Amino acid sequence: QLTLVESGGGSVQLGGSLTLTCPASRGYFGSRGVGWFRQAPGTEREGIACKSYRGEPMFSASVEGRSAISRDDAAEKLVLHLHNLKPEDSGVYYCAADADSRPYYCRLQPSPHDYWGQGTQVTVSS
Repeated sequence: QLTLVESGGGSVQLGGSLTLTCPASRGYFGSRGVGWFRQAPGTEREGIACKSYRGEPMFSASVEGRSAISRDDAAEKLVLHLHNLKPEDSGVYYCAADADSRPYYCRLQPSPHDYWGQGTQVTVSS
């Protein structure tokens, strides 16, 4: 059973940067797509970045151009960098792994993901 644990959240300055880390505390990414999702109060969970085993990363329009995602399969770790933070970046950030093993594809929709971390809160303030 794949178990994911996010870290790196907290209070961050408007315009600043953050790095979130998600190692697999148990199990392996394998050839699954893995990604980052976030949810603000009263909103639906949103996929913001994902990385397949062999394909290119994908980003949502909300973070395109100011984010980077990296995947280290030797260390079973997923990392998100987000820059030029805005108030709308506040929320609970989750990492997740796709239920299917699709080496060249990842998905930003939450529903195909079966393995989720517990989430880490990010609050952007001035």
